[in-house]
Amino acid sequence: MAKFLTLKKSNCKNCYKCIRHCPVKSIRFSGNQAHIIDNECILCGRCFVACPQNAKQIVDDTEKVKVMLQSGEPVFVSLAPSFIANYDGVGINAMREALMKLGFAGVEETAIGATIVKTEYERMIREDNRNIIISSCCHSVNLLIQKYFPVALQYLADVMSPMLAHCQDIKRRYPNAKTVFIGPCVAKKDEADHYTGLTDAVMTFEELTNWLNKEGIELKKESDQTDESLARFFPVTGGVLKTMTQDNPDFTYMAIDGVENCIEALKDIENGVISHCFIEMNACAGGCISGPVMEKYHRTPAKDFIAVSRYAGKKDFDVPQPDPLRLRKSFSPIDLESAMPSETEIMGILRQMGKYRPTQELNCGSCGYNTCREKAIAIYQGKADASMCLPYLKDKAESFSDSIVRNTPNGLIVLNENLEVQQINAAARKIMNIRAASDVLGEPVVRILDPMIFMNALESRLGIIEQREYLAEYKRYVEQTVIHDKESRLLICIMRDVTSEEREREKKESISRQTIEVADKVVDKQMRIVQEIASLLGETAAETKIALSKLKESITNE
Repeated sequence: MAKFLTLKKSNCKNCYKCIRHCPVKSIRFSGNQAHIIDNECILCGRCFVACPQNAKQIVDDTEKVKVMLQSGEPVFVSLAPSFIANYDGVGINAMREALMKLGFAGVEETAIGATIVKTEYERMIREDNRNIIISSCCHSVNLLIQKYFPVALQYLADVMSPMLAHCQDIKRRYPNAKTVFIGPCVAKKDEADHYTGLTDAVMTFEELTNWLNKEGIELKKESDQTDESLARFFPVTGGVLKTMTQDNPDFTYMAIDGVENCIEALKDIENGVISHCFIEMNACAGGCISGPVMEKYHRTPAKDFIAVSRYAGKKDFDVPQPDPLRLRKSFSPIDLESAMPSETEIMGILRQMGKYRPTQELNCGSCGYNTCREKAIAIYQGKADASMCLPYLKDKAESFSDSIVRNTPNGLIVLNENLEVQQINAAARKIMNIRAASDVLGEPVVRILDPMIFMNALESRLGIIEQREYLAEYKRYVEQTVIHDKESRLLICIMRDVTSEEREREKKESISRQTIEVADKVVDKQMRIVQEIASLLGETAAETKIALSKLKESITNE
């Protein structure tokens, strides 16, 4: 499969939103980047719409179409019927006028091909004696069945999509013509690439709008009506059925939209609980009017349905019906080649994710996978890694921080801005002789400490660093640092017990005072002796006094 959805690496922020929205989990995370697995992708475009950083990009065919226009051969547009919902108030005639200014030879509605396709569906129900028929209009549904439900492939209608049927009809009428489909779907790019010779290029509404804006061409707000346009209903849920003659009493006719709903219906088909029915399947919830490249990604299903229903007529387009053989389209299974782990290997990976017991398998879906077991299988297949488990990372981070809080020798107290205790560790409780944290949690700090230092930190917003205090109630000296965290609106107090240091300092001061007192007595005694024998000792007594004074000064300074 060619790449039609690509990754802009610089934009990917490793948020896992794309995998959460991908219905078939065809995304592989490597180097903190989300890579689309082309062989598993069904090109529904959900990741493109969901990505908040615009890291998913659709391959642009605008330059390819410009080259086709310069070739000299006539290039015709097959315009998807959802255009009426994308371009408010602009009819097919106004679209034709604008597109022909770009150089196109003609512009027709893909709904013409839809008329051909729905007529073939009616013939199949009437003549082919089939048990189940699944519409093949949506290429994403076709890929879903080919890749994930090959057992149901026998029920997929082997009929061209409206795009291919219309382009075939254009080339029947204009043998040398080139065809370009324009619509809201990225999957059509892959369909045109796979079934060559019918649709030569595919553009999205977004590509067309950018091109028109660049050329300064404005779309006229001109609507138009024609009664022979019933197939314009195709882009809404149930639109195919609305155009069909549902006259087989043995058949149940149903419309299913959204990949998840299609998956559940396909499971029922595989399990044999569905029979004798025609199923219109569409990967987009709401139909093509909710396609991934509807301009500006707008989601106004009610408004868009009204626009389509008002624009559609009551009769079929007047178009000759080709021979059924000319409308045949073959589908074959697409092998994904994904290795499956054994139960032992799954359990080993779950343990790597911190899931040692079934109760630890939260199945929260935050990683994008529905269950922890699905995630373990994805890890085995190289599509994910254990670090994508947010509860596991949260528990791991909390366990690490809790270990630090528990084992640090410093006391830690956390208060809210109302000066109420929110957290207290064992070291702080030891300093203040508190039996259990529950005794003080939620209580005003004034119950256990003088709140002045916290009030000062809250008022100054600067914090207080290494301020020594004597906690008379606990007979302890502490060195307190109080920080105000403005974002969390919390006061964090780090309390270092310096009682032993303070006791040692007081002991040294006591010794120093005693030494000074002894020195004073010695000096006094020496002075008396000096006075008695001054005439004999002279300068020697003065030197002794200076030496003793320096000793006293030295001790005092300590």
